[in-house]
Amino acid sequence: MSPDAKHGIYRGFRRSSGIGALPGTIDRGTDPISEKCCLTRISYNAQLAEEEVIDTVAELNEEVPEDRVYWFRLEGVADPDTLRRLGEAFEIHPLALEDVVNTHQRCKVEDYGDHLFVVIRLPAQAANGDLTTEQVSLFIGDGFVVSIHEGSSALEVVRERIMTGRGRIREYGADYLAYTILDLVIDNYFPIIERIGNRLNEIDEQLEFGFDLGQRLEIRGVRSDLLLLRRTVWPQREAIAALMRDDCTLISNTTRTYLRDCYDHTIQLMDVIETYRELCADLRDYHLAEISLRSNEVMKTLTVIATLFMPLSFIAGFYGMNFQNMPELKSKIAYPLTIATMLTVAISLLFWFRRRGWI
Repeated sequence: MSPDAKHGIYRGFRRSSGIGALPGTIDRGTDPISEKCCLTRISYNAQLAEEEVIDTVAELNEEVPEDRVYWFRLEGVADPDTLRRLGEAFEIHPLALEDVVNTHQRCKVEDYGDHLFVVIRLPAQAANGDLTTEQVSLFIGDGFVVSIHEGSSALEVVRERIMTGRGRIREYGADYLAYTILDLVIDNYFPIIERIGNRLNEIDEQLEFGFDLGQRLEIRGVRSDLLLLRRTVWPQREAIAALMRDDCTLISNTTRTYLRDCYDHTIQLMDVIETYRELCADLRDYHLAEISLRSNEVMKTLTVIATLFMPLSFIAGFYGMNFQNMPELKSKIAYPLTIATMLTVAISLLFWFRRRGWI
Protein backbone atom coordinates (compact mmCIF):
# COMPACT_ATOMS: atom_id res chain seq x y z
CA MET A 1 0.00 0.00 0.00
CA SER A 2 1.40 3.40 -0.95
CA PRO A 3 1.67 6.23 1.58
CA ASP A 4 -1.03 8.17 -0.28
CA ALA A 5 -3.44 5.30 0.29
CA LYS A 6 -3.20 5.46 4.06
CA HIS A 7 -6.12 7.10 5.81
CA GLY A 8 -7.42 7.33 9.34
CA ILE A 9 -6.42 8.99 12.58
CA TYR A 10 -2.76 7.91 12.29
CA ARG A 11 -2.07 9.50 8.93
CA GLY A 12 1.06 11.62 9.15
CA PHE A 13 3.04 9.10 11.25
CA ARG A 14 6.52 8.85 9.82
CA ARG A 15 9.71 7.47 11.31
CA SER A 16 12.89 7.89 9.31
CA SER A 17 15.39 5.98 11.43
CA GLY A 18 15.28 2.24 11.14
CA ILE A 19 14.56 -0.38 13.78
CA GLY A 20 17.42 -0.71 16.26
CA ALA A 21 19.03 2.60 15.33
CA LEU A 22 21.31 4.17 17.92
CA PRO A 23 19.84 6.92 20.13
CA GLY A 24 20.36 10.30 18.55
CA THR A 25 20.42 9.00 14.96
CA ILE A 26 19.34 11.76 12.57
CA ASP A 27 19.87 9.98 9.26
CA ARG A 28 16.76 10.12 7.11
CA GLY A 29 17.26 6.63 5.71
CA THR A 30 15.50 6.19 2.38
CA ASP A 31 13.38 9.36 2.73
CA PRO A 32 14.06 11.56 -0.31
CA ILE A 33 15.00 15.23 0.13
CA SER A 34 12.94 16.82 -2.62
CA GLU A 35 14.02 20.44 -2.11
CA LYS A 36 16.79 22.39 -0.45
CA CYS A 37 16.02 23.81 2.96
CA CYS A 38 16.18 27.53 3.66
CA LEU A 39 17.76 28.90 6.84
CA THR A 40 17.09 32.53 7.68
CA ARG A 41 18.08 34.66 10.65
CA ILE A 42 15.75 37.41 11.83
CA SER A 43 17.15 39.75 14.46
CA TYR A 44 15.12 42.49 16.05
CA ASN A 45 14.59 44.79 18.97
CA ALA A 46 12.16 47.60 19.65
CA GLN A 47 13.85 49.92 17.13
CA LEU A 48 14.72 47.72 14.15
CA ALA A 49 14.33 44.33 12.48
CA GLU A 50 16.69 42.68 10.03
CA GLU A 51 16.49 39.47 8.03
CA GLU A 52 19.23 37.59 6.24
CA VAL A 53 19.57 34.23 4.56
CA ILE A 54 22.28 31.99 6.01
CA ASP A 55 23.95 30.07 3.20
CA THR A 56 26.21 27.96 5.42
CA VAL A 57 25.63 26.80 8.98
CA ALA A 58 29.13 28.03 9.81
CA GLU A 59 27.76 31.60 9.70
CA LEU A 60 25.86 30.84 12.92
CA ASN A 61 29.11 31.08 14.86
CA GLU A 62 29.68 34.69 13.80
CA GLU A 63 29.51 37.35 16.49
CA VAL A 64 26.14 39.06 16.62
CA PRO A 65 24.82 42.02 18.66
CA GLU A 66 23.56 40.93 22.07
CA ASP A 67 20.82 43.55 22.39
CA ARG A 68 18.55 41.74 19.95
CA VAL A 69 16.30 38.70 19.81
CA TYR A 70 17.23 36.16 17.15
CA TRP A 71 14.90 33.86 15.31
CA PHE A 72 16.63 31.16 13.29
CA ARG A 73 14.04 29.77 10.93
CA LEU A 74 14.72 26.52 9.09
CA GLU A 75 12.08 25.82 6.42
CA GLY A 76 11.99 22.65 4.33
CA VAL A 77 13.55 19.22 4.68
CA ALA A 78 17.04 19.64 6.12
CA ASP A 79 19.81 17.18 5.36
CA PRO A 80 21.49 15.42 8.33
CA ASP A 81 24.70 17.44 7.99
CA THR A 82 22.80 20.73 8.32
CA LEU A 83 20.99 19.47 11.40
CA ARG A 84 24.25 18.29 12.97
CA ARG A 85 25.93 21.64 12.45
CA LEU A 86 22.86 23.43 13.75
CA GLY A 87 22.91 21.23 16.83
CA GLU A 88 26.59 21.97 17.42
CA ALA A 89 26.07 25.72 17.06
CA PHE A 90 23.30 25.81 19.69
CA GLU A 91 24.46 22.80 21.75
CA ILE A 92 21.25 20.92 21.03
CA HIS A 93 20.97 17.42 22.46
CA PRO A 94 21.19 14.61 19.83
CA LEU A 95 17.95 13.07 21.10
CA ALA A 96 16.15 16.34 20.36
CA LEU A 97 17.59 16.38 16.84
CA GLU A 98 16.38 12.81 16.37
CA ASP A 99 12.87 13.95 17.32
CA VAL A 100 13.15 16.73 14.75
CA VAL A 101 13.84 14.22 11.97
CA ASN A 102 11.10 11.79 12.98
CA THR A 103 8.12 14.06 12.40
CA HIS A 104 5.51 11.87 14.10
CA GLN A 105 6.29 13.27 17.55
CA ARG A 106 3.64 13.96 20.16
CA CYS A 107 3.36 17.57 21.35
CA LYS A 108 5.71 17.98 24.27
CA VAL A 109 8.13 20.23 26.17
CA GLU A 110 11.59 19.06 27.23
CA ASP A 111 13.90 21.13 29.44
CA TYR A 112 17.61 20.78 28.63
CA GLY A 113 18.74 23.42 31.12
CA ASP A 114 20.01 26.21 28.86
CA HIS A 115 17.23 25.71 26.30
CA LEU A 116 13.76 24.27 25.91
CA PHE A 117 12.71 21.84 23.21
CA VAL A 118 9.06 22.22 22.18
CA VAL A 119 7.17 20.09 19.66
CA ILE A 120 3.84 21.36 18.39
CA ARG A 121 1.66 20.20 15.52
CA LEU A 122 0.24 22.52 12.89
CA PRO A 123 -2.97 21.48 11.09
CA ALA A 124 -2.65 21.27 7.32
CA GLN A 125 -4.32 19.74 4.29
CA ALA A 126 -2.64 16.88 2.45
CA ALA A 127 -2.38 16.67 -1.32
CA ASN A 128 -5.37 14.28 -1.46
CA GLY A 129 -7.52 16.67 0.58
CA ASP A 130 -7.28 14.83 3.91
CA LEU A 131 -6.70 16.70 7.14
CA THR A 132 -3.23 16.10 8.52
CA THR A 133 -0.74 17.79 10.85
CA GLU A 134 2.80 19.07 10.38
CA GLN A 135 5.45 19.05 13.07
CA VAL A 136 6.95 22.35 14.18
CA SER A 137 10.03 22.02 16.41
CA LEU A 138 11.12 24.94 18.58
CA PHE A 139 14.32 25.44 20.54
CA ILE A 140 13.91 28.30 23.00
CA GLY A 141 17.03 29.76 24.56
CA ASP A 142 18.23 32.96 26.18
CA GLY A 143 17.64 35.52 23.45
CA PHE A 144 17.02 33.13 20.56
CA VAL A 145 14.45 30.79 19.07
CA VAL A 146 15.20 28.10 16.50
CA SER A 147 12.20 26.84 14.55
CA ILE A 148 12.33 23.83 12.22
CA HIS A 149 9.35 23.23 10.00
CA GLU A 150 9.21 21.01 6.93
CA GLY A 151 5.70 21.88 5.81
CA SER A 152 3.76 24.93 4.67
CA SER A 153 4.71 28.57 5.15
CA ALA A 154 2.21 29.17 7.96
CA LEU A 155 4.83 30.86 10.14
CA GLU A 156 5.16 33.64 7.59
CA VAL A 157 2.55 35.61 9.57
CA VAL A 158 4.92 35.85 12.55
CA ARG A 159 7.72 37.05 10.27
CA GLU A 160 5.52 39.79 8.86
CA ARG A 161 4.63 40.99 12.37
CA ILE A 162 8.31 41.26 13.24
CA MET A 163 9.36 43.03 10.06
CA THR A 164 6.45 45.49 10.09
CA GLY A 165 6.50 46.05 13.86
CA ARG A 166 2.87 45.03 14.33
CA GLY A 167 1.87 44.07 17.85
CA ARG A 168 4.12 43.75 20.89
CA ILE A 169 6.44 41.07 19.57
CA ARG A 170 9.45 43.41 19.16
CA GLU A 171 9.04 44.76 22.68
CA TYR A 172 9.56 41.40 24.43
CA GLY A 173 12.09 38.61 24.47
CA ALA A 174 12.54 35.26 22.80
CA ASP A 175 9.97 33.57 25.03
CA TYR A 176 7.28 35.91 23.70
CA LEU A 177 8.34 35.01 20.14
CA ALA A 178 7.85 31.35 21.03
CA TYR A 179 4.42 32.18 22.47
CA THR A 180 3.49 33.99 19.25
CA ILE A 181 4.34 30.88 17.23
CA LEU A 182 2.35 28.69 19.63
CA ASP A 183 -0.62 31.03 19.48
CA LEU A 184 -0.51 31.04 15.67
CA VAL A 185 -0.52 27.24 15.60
CA ILE A 186 -3.49 27.07 17.98
CA ASP A 187 -5.40 29.69 15.97
CA ASN A 188 -5.05 27.55 12.84
CA TYR A 189 -7.31 24.93 14.47
CA PHE A 190 -10.34 27.22 14.79
CA PRO A 191 -11.16 27.57 11.04
CA ILE A 192 -10.93 23.78 10.72
CA ILE A 193 -13.31 23.30 13.65
CA GLU A 194 -15.72 25.81 12.12
CA ARG A 195 -15.69 23.96 8.79
CA ILE A 196 -16.36 20.68 10.56
CA GLY A 197 -19.28 22.29 12.41
CA ASN A 198 -20.73 23.53 9.11
CA ARG A 199 -20.37 20.04 7.60
CA LEU A 200 -22.22 18.50 10.54
CA ASN A 201 -24.99 21.10 10.27
CA GLU A 202 -25.42 20.31 6.57
CA ILE A 203 -25.63 16.59 7.29
CA ASP A 204 -28.13 17.22 10.07
CA GLU A 205 -30.35 19.26 7.74
CA GLN A 206 -30.21 16.57 5.06
CA LEU A 207 -31.53 13.95 7.46
CA GLU A 208 -35.07 15.08 6.70
CA PHE A 209 -34.69 13.63 3.21
CA GLY A 210 -33.23 10.33 4.40
CA PHE A 211 -29.77 8.84 4.54
CA ASP A 212 -27.61 7.79 1.62
CA LEU A 213 -24.15 6.31 1.24
CA GLY A 214 -22.54 9.71 0.67
CA GLN A 215 -23.74 11.04 4.01
CA ARG A 216 -22.52 7.94 5.80
CA LEU A 217 -19.06 8.35 4.30
CA GLU A 218 -19.16 12.04 5.19
CA ILE A 219 -19.86 11.23 8.83
CA ARG A 220 -17.01 8.73 8.83
CA GLY A 221 -14.63 11.33 7.38
CA VAL A 222 -15.67 13.96 9.94
CA ARG A 223 -15.25 11.48 12.77
CA SER A 224 -11.77 10.58 11.54
CA ASP A 225 -10.80 14.27 11.40
CA LEU A 226 -12.11 14.85 14.92
CA LEU A 227 -10.12 11.90 16.25
CA LEU A 228 -6.99 13.32 14.63
CA LEU A 229 -7.64 16.74 16.14
CA ARG A 230 -8.28 15.28 19.57
CA ARG A 231 -5.08 13.25 19.40
CA THR A 232 -3.21 16.47 18.55
CA VAL A 233 -4.85 19.15 20.71
CA TRP A 234 -4.89 17.13 23.94
CA PRO A 235 -1.07 16.85 24.30
CA GLN A 236 -0.74 20.40 22.97
CA ARG A 237 -2.67 21.58 26.00
CA GLU A 238 -0.31 19.63 28.26
CA ALA A 239 2.71 21.18 26.54
CA ILE A 240 1.43 24.72 27.07
CA ALA A 241 0.66 23.90 30.70
CA ALA A 242 4.27 22.72 31.10
CA LEU A 243 5.55 26.07 29.79
CA MET A 244 3.40 27.88 32.36
CA ARG A 245 5.09 26.18 35.32
CA ASP A 246 7.32 28.26 37.53
CA ASP A 247 10.33 25.98 37.05
CA CYS A 248 10.64 27.08 33.40
CA THR A 249 13.17 29.84 33.99
CA LEU A 250 13.36 30.74 30.28
CA ILE A 251 9.69 31.81 30.32
CA SER A 252 9.01 35.17 31.94
CA ASN A 253 5.97 35.97 34.05
CA THR A 254 4.71 38.35 31.37
CA THR A 255 4.78 35.61 28.77
CA ARG A 256 3.05 33.19 31.16
CA THR A 257 0.11 35.59 31.23
CA TYR A 258 -0.22 35.30 27.45
CA LEU A 259 0.30 31.54 27.61
CA ARG A 260 -2.74 31.29 29.89
CA ASP A 261 -4.85 32.73 27.08
CA CYS A 262 -3.32 30.20 24.70
CA TYR A 263 -4.12 27.46 27.20
CA ASP A 264 -7.75 28.63 27.35
CA HIS A 265 -7.95 28.33 23.57
CA THR A 266 -6.86 24.70 23.72
CA ILE A 267 -9.57 24.01 26.32
CA GLN A 268 -12.15 25.61 24.04
CA LEU A 269 -10.94 23.46 21.17
CA MET A 270 -11.19 20.31 23.26
CA ASP A 271 -14.73 21.18 24.36
CA VAL A 272 -15.88 21.74 20.79
CA ILE A 273 -14.10 18.62 19.54
CA GLU A 274 -15.76 16.45 22.20
CA THR A 275 -19.16 18.00 21.41
CA TYR A 276 -18.74 17.32 17.71
CA ARG A 277 -17.58 13.78 18.39
CA GLU A 278 -20.78 13.15 20.35
CA LEU A 279 -22.79 14.67 17.52
CA CYS A 280 -21.05 12.36 15.04
CA ALA A 281 -21.90 9.41 17.27
CA ASP A 282 -25.53 10.56 17.44
CA LEU A 283 -25.72 10.91 13.66
CA ARG A 284 -24.19 7.49 13.20
CA ASP A 285 -26.63 5.96 15.72
CA TYR A 286 -29.48 7.72 13.94
CA HIS A 287 -28.27 6.27 10.67
CA LEU A 288 -28.19 2.76 12.13
CA ALA A 289 -31.64 3.31 13.61
CA GLU A 290 -32.90 4.49 10.21
CA ILE A 291 -31.53 1.35 8.57
CA SER A 292 -33.13 -0.81 11.26
CA LEU A 293 -36.44 1.04 10.83
CA ARG A 294 -36.38 0.51 7.08
CA SER A 295 -35.62 -3.17 7.57
CA ASN A 296 -38.51 -3.46 10.03
CA GLU A 297 -40.86 -1.78 7.55
CA VAL A 298 -39.84 -4.20 4.83
CA MET A 299 -40.21 -7.17 7.15
CA LYS A 300 -43.63 -5.93 8.30
CA THR A 301 -44.83 -5.62 4.71
CA LEU A 302 -43.59 -9.10 3.84
CA THR A 303 -45.15 -10.51 7.03
CA VAL A 304 -48.54 -8.96 6.21
CA ILE A 305 -48.43 -10.39 2.70
CA ALA A 306 -47.40 -13.82 3.98
CA THR A 307 -50.16 -13.74 6.64
CA LEU A 308 -52.78 -12.82 4.05
CA PHE A 309 -51.85 -15.74 1.84
CA MET A 310 -51.71 -18.33 4.64
CA PRO A 311 -55.52 -18.90 4.88
CA LEU A 312 -55.85 -18.50 1.12
CA SER A 313 -53.21 -21.18 0.59
CA PHE A 314 -55.02 -23.41 3.09
CA ILE A 315 -58.33 -23.06 1.20
CA ALA A 316 -56.64 -23.63 -2.15
CA GLY A 317 -54.77 -26.64 -0.79
CA PHE A 318 -57.86 -28.08 0.87
CA TYR A 319 -59.87 -28.07 -2.35
CA GLY A 320 -56.87 -29.15 -4.38
CA MET A 321 -56.83 -32.67 -2.88
CA ASN A 322 -59.11 -33.98 -5.70
CA PHE A 323 -60.99 -36.63 -3.71
CA GLN A 324 -63.85 -38.19 -5.74
CA ASN A 325 -66.49 -37.81 -3.01
CA MET A 326 -66.03 -34.04 -2.39
CA PRO A 327 -69.56 -32.66 -3.01
CA GLU A 328 -68.30 -29.12 -3.70
CA LEU A 329 -66.51 -30.27 -6.84
CA LYS A 330 -69.74 -30.87 -8.73
CA SER A 331 -71.53 -27.71 -7.57
CA LYS A 332 -72.06 -24.97 -10.17
CA ILE A 333 -71.34 -22.20 -7.63
CA ALA A 334 -68.37 -23.91 -6.01
CA TYR A 335 -65.76 -21.88 -7.89
CA PRO A 336 -67.26 -18.39 -7.40
CA LEU A 337 -68.14 -19.26 -3.79
CA THR A 338 -64.56 -20.30 -3.09
CA ILE A 339 -63.21 -17.13 -4.67
CA ALA A 340 -65.66 -15.03 -2.66
CA THR A 341 -64.66 -16.82 0.53
CA MET A 342 -60.99 -16.22 -0.14
CA LEU A 343 -61.62 -12.51 -0.84
CA THR A 344 -63.71 -12.21 2.33
CA VAL A 345 -60.96 -13.78 4.41
CA ALA A 346 -58.31 -11.51 2.89
CA ILE A 347 -60.37 -8.34 3.36
CA SER A 348 -61.24 -9.32 6.94
CA LEU A 349 -57.59 -9.82 7.76
CA LEU A 350 -56.67 -6.48 6.21
CA PHE A 351 -59.40 -4.76 8.23
CA TRP A 352 -58.22 -6.46 11.42
CA PHE A 353 -54.58 -5.47 10.76
CA ARG A 354 -55.75 -1.92 10.19
CA ARG A 355 -57.61 -1.77 13.49
CA ARG A 356 -54.61 -3.12 15.35
CA GLY A 357 -52.38 -0.46 13.77
CA TRP A 358 -50.10 -2.93 12.07
CA ILE A 359 -50.57 -1.35 8.65
